[in-house]
Amino acid sequence: MTWNEYLYFAIPAIICWLGAGVTGYLTDKKWISNTLMILGTIIFGAFIVGLWFGQQRPPLRTIGETRLWYSFFLALIGFITYRHWKYTWMLAFSAIVATVFACVNIFKPEIHSTNLMPALQSYWFVPHVTVYILSYAMFGASVIAAFIQLSKLGKGQEDEPLNQFIDNIVYVGFGFLILGMLMGAVWAKDAWGHYWSWDPKETWAFITGAAYLVFIHMRLQQYHKRFVLWMLPVAFILLMITWIGVNYLPAAQGSIHVYSN
Repeated sequence: MTWNEYLYFAIPAIICWLGAGVTGYLTDKKWISNTLMILGTIIFGAFIVGLWFGQQRPPLRTIGETRLWYSFFLALIGFITYRHWKYTWMLAFSAIVATVFACVNIFKPEIHSTNLMPALQSYWFVPHVTVYILSYAMFGASVIAAFIQLSKLGKGQEDEPLNQFIDNIVYVGFGFLILGMLMGAVWAKDAWGHYWSWDPKETWAFITGAAYLVFIHMRLQQYHKRFVLWMLPVAFILLMITWIGVNYLPAAQGSIHVYSN
């Protein structure tokens, strides 16, 4: 399978995801939105598997390919957290954002060689990138939850279960982020002979991790709630710079982490 078949999977998946987000609000029959969300995720996942076999490598090399995983894990994790916490907005959020990333690949498909450069031909490749995508999905959900909580605080209606949701999803996301950094360091030792070189991507990853660590410590110390919640969108902006923005910095053009050119 190649990118030529992408539309045949992406469009049905998008219809199912958006249908799940809408029916979650319009009907009390939750099995409808549950079924649509699961079906859309399975369809989209089927394309990822097919592309994996078609290219004879995991589709995790470039930003375009990571968008596939971002859509998939946003839909999957969004559905799981929705089932656990019962927040309908979580289902709608994950469906919409998964759709956005799927649409980006429709309007600007990424075409790549089936051969990976030698440094990427490692068993660390799949787990390193996958745990990062998981952390990005969780941090994205935490930002939406933070904005909802800020809105409620403005009305004097703090949602304590939502605080617990934010804390838990950030803890897990931070764990995946650090795990990805540790696996990346071990992989770098095998590939380039050193664990850490303060490459631009590594530097921004460190800054991002530090930002989320500051949030966690401030939450534990019960600092001003609104100020602490605003840390999440700021940290997520840093995360987006690490993931996408660094690639466009002049200093990163010789980076060992820029492969897509």
